Amino acid sequence: MTYSIIKKSQLEGALRLDAKFYQPEYLSLINNLDKLKAIPIKQVAINSKRKFNPKKDEYFDYIEISEINLSTGEYNKSNIIGSEAPDRAQWTINKDDIIISTVRPIRNAISLITEKNSYLVCSSGFAVLKSKKTEPEYLFAYLKSKPIIKLLDRQTTATMYPAITIEDILNIKIYLGDNEFRKKIVKLIKFSMKELLNSKKFYQQAENLLLDRLKLKNFETDKSKVNIVNLSDVKSANRIDAEYFQKKYEKLIGKIKKQKYEKLENIIENVEAKFNPKTKSEEKFKYVELSNINQSIGTIEDFTKVLGKNAPSRAKRLLKENDVIVSSVEGSLKKVALVNKNQENYLASTGFFQFRSKKILPEVLLILAKSIVLQFQLKQRCAGTILTAVPQESIKNILIPILPKSTQQTIAELVRKSHTSRQKSKQLLEQAKKKVEEIIEKEDK
Repeated sequence: MTYSIIKKSQLEGALRLDAKFYQPEYLSLINNLDKLKAIPIKQVAINSKRKFNPKKDEYFDYIEISEINLSTGEYNKSNIIGSEAPDRAQWTINKDDIIISTVRPIRNAISLITEKNSYLVCSSGFAVLKSKKTEPEYLFAYLKSKPIIKLLDRQTTATMYPAITIEDILNIKIYLGDNEFRKKIVKLIKFSMKELLNSKKFYQQAENLLLDRLKLKNFETDKSKVNIVNLSDVKSANRIDAEYFQKKYEKLIGKIKKQKYEKLENIIENVEAKFNPKTKSEEKFKYVELSNINQSIGTIEDFTKVLGKNAPSRAKRLLKENDVIVSSVEGSLKKVALVNKNQENYLASTGFFQFRSKKILPEVLLILAKSIVLQFQLKQRCAGTILTAVPQESIKNILIPILPKSTQQTIAELVRKSHTSRQKSKQLLEQAKKKVEEIIEKEDK
């Protein structure tokens, strides 16, 4: 049995009486921070609350909670015009701000803003902190450390919509140590951020090379709202909706047909989702869903551990090294990833296609799948009403351009460099977090 004995004077002003709030691990962490003479975050950072007032005709870059990578803290942006701004686009953010999710089911959604952008906005689901008396890199690493995430989770209130407040964050205590200690953390975080930039740079070079070779660089979509098609085309596609017959799709296909290409079914194995983990009921599996994919460079970032007997009904794909998994769900089509050797025998959801090819290098297949080459063709084939997705049978005739081996090898090397840099970035961030965690948890051992 685990229990804590709490004095009446310790009952947080009688605002919290639930046993979970007074778990021994929380009390031990708080006791350690007190011994370290830690101070509330509000003494070194402020609530940077800048209300966003969109102009209807201006575009802005928007960050949603779901677009924060939980392992590295990097963020993806959507470019939105003011007239279509979502209600939750509420805070403007600047370089060196730290945004942290107040919605607690989404744990560890914390990011350090690294760019100067006067039109950068985030969701109301974030609290925005501006560091005043300590380095923003240190505050970022501190907030991402496991003990502090635990203490923030401790503050969660409500059941239907669990959340914390900006005041909860500002009242968490921060250990500052001496300048030398913080310098080490800051140095690691800066190196980590640099490797992240390198990762994106290498990936962009790979995609640019592919599109350049395919004469699709700076591809301009046809904005005409009218397209005339033959009845024979309608019968062949078994589709009559205007969405399918957009001119941009027709233009892309025309460009692909001007060079060497093959139909997908002729050169890529579309692996069937027929593995049944329940036949290995006591075996532990690592299960990958759409939310576990980093769409910026195409990697599997996380997984959920499950016993075979408890695996979700959609967990029917057994992954192999060099498979490329591609989301089949509209709205998530950019969730594409290359399976590395450490992810052999991971389970994946039926929400993915599972592509395997011997004629195209897997890294090149990844870039093709994430670029307009496959994205447009997948988008065109989306069907359904409640859950719009790409039907399995519809992808057989997707056109795949065939690049020379030498070009494929150059692209593959750039992708490998991108993924290596990303791994280095994660390792550096983990080192920084570990240094913080060792100090906070030291007295607890």
